[in-house]
Parts: sequence; structure tokens; C-alpha cells
Amino acid sequence: MSQITSPRFIRLNALASTPGKPGNIPASPATIWRWVKEGNFPRPIKLGPKTTVWNLDEIEVFLAQRAGSTA
Repeated sequence: MSQITSPRFIRLNALASTPGKPGNIPASPATIWRWVKEGNFPRPIKLGPKTTVWNLDEIEVFLAQRAGSTA
């Protein structure tokens, strides 16, 4: 029997790094939005007018691919 898992989400404030607060990715919010615009980063999901999230599974795949390409 297959197990259904709920999607895991992460918000920009936890994803990006800002002065004094490291995020999951060593990039600023502006850099992450630029990557999204360029098609080099997973697309965010808009949950509401002030709530934007990313699928954490997609972020983990992105990071794994980046780690593999720089090795």
C-alpha cells in the first residue's frame, strides 16, 4: 500500500539569507526572485495575497543538482 505524504513548504524568509540571518540557501531574496524569473529556480506557489511558498521537495532537488554540477 502506498503512503501519501503531504507537501512540505518553505517561505522566503526561511529560504533566503539576509544580513545577520542565514537561510537555507546562501542567496539574498532578490537573487532568489531573479533565479525564478530566469527559470533557474523552482516556481513559488501563491497561497494568498501575502503568502508565497516553495515546495521544499523541489528546493532539495534544486540544491542536489547544484551540488552535483559544482563537484
